[in-house]
Amino acid sequence: MAETDELTRPHIDRSVVMAAWLKSAAWTSLWMILIAIVVVAALALIGRLWVGVLPIVLALIVSTVLWPPVAFMRKRLRFPAALAAVVGLLVPFVVLGGIIAAIAPSVTSQSADLIDQATKGIRELQRWAQGPPINLRNEQVADLTDQVVGWMQSSSSQIASGVFTGVSAASSGLVTLLLVLVLTFFFLKDGPEFLPWARKVAGRGAGRHITEVATRMWRTLSGFIRTQAIVSAVDAVFIGIGLIVLQVPLGAVLSLLVFLGGFIPIVGAVAVGALAVLVALVANGWATAIGVLVLIIVVQQLESNILQPFLQGKSMQLHAGIILLAVAVGSTLFGVMGAFLAVPAAALFATGVRYASEQIDLRTGEVRPDEVTALTPEGAEANRMAADKIGYYRVQSETTSVAPEVAEAPERKRGRRGWTR
Repeated sequence: MAETDELTRPHIDRSVVMAAWLKSAAWTSLWMILIAIVVVAALALIGRLWVGVLPIVLALIVSTVLWPPVAFMRKRLRFPAALAAVVGLLVPFVVLGGIIAAIAPSVTSQSADLIDQATKGIRELQRWAQGPPINLRNEQVADLTDQVVGWMQSSSSQIASGVFTGVSAASSGLVTLLLVLVLTFFFLKDGPEFLPWARKVAGRGAGRHITEVATRMWRTLSGFIRTQAIVSAVDAVFIGIGLIVLQVPLGAVLSLLVFLGGFIPIVGAVAVGALAVLVALVANGWATAIGVLVLIIVVQQLESNILQPFLQGKSMQLHAGIILLAVAVGSTLFGVMGAFLAVPAAALFATGVRYASEQIDLRTGEVRPDEVTALTPEGAEANRMAADKIGYYRVQSETTSVAPEVAEAPERKRGRRGWTR
């Protein structure tokens, strides 16, 4: 009886299942290797073409900020496209240029003092660490302190000039600025014509996805930049007021660094906060340094828990680990500018991943088209067409899966070439 049950029980040799798993793993590994090669090649190409890529990226970021007033002038005030682009571009840059020109001399002259104050602060921390209750040995602290101080002193000139022009290995600041202005003008003037052109070139099928993804990425980028600018400005104002009340020197420079550091989440806030504490420690002692530390912690907590969720929303935020990884990779590949652009790039990538996930859910039937919010009519049509492909993928799964063959195994006999009637 046991032998009869063994013969009639559905059976597939273990080697068949293991071979199927290995084949699937091999194909998956091959696709991952190919994708990694494409990503590395793309990054290498961007690095080679960074001279031209950087102005385009900066112009896109500036365009996301300037587009709302330009669109208002074109739709409400009936301005011609070129005139609206010129007005929307020149007015903010003239105002910003006037502010920078007004504070640039004092900031530039105080930047060297800022480096000296930070260096003295590090020396003060060294003396404190050598005393009780830490009692570190002199040689343990001296090596690290000398390295940090040496780097700060050797980089003081770059820090002083980089406050306004940024650290860019691509080209001079003036040439980059001119290219950004010209490209921003054309983006503001001819931007609405891009999506119709993309649909015409790519075709109706791919054009629907391009339209929806580009619209989502544009909204993500514009929301991120505007939110970071508002949050950084609020941080700079409150921390600047606190530094003035506590009578910390170099308050204008530190406030400006707080604003610029806000565009590099987590890392920028920590670095600028540590610098402010060091300056307060040297200038006014431990009590003022602790006060500055408490001030920065309170402002950062209000920003992260109240201001930023209110302005940006939970759906726009990235996990802190992803942000740190993006900043680390961006700064390693492209320096300070890479650290600045890393988080927007990660946010755009996350937007594309979320859209791809929605399309997969539509094709599997887990969600319906009316449950997915589309920003464009083309996106809504793409969602309906994706949902219509459920039958196609069901047939594909039935013809490629091993499960149906195993389920029908009791009605078959084991043959030399597999399961046969």
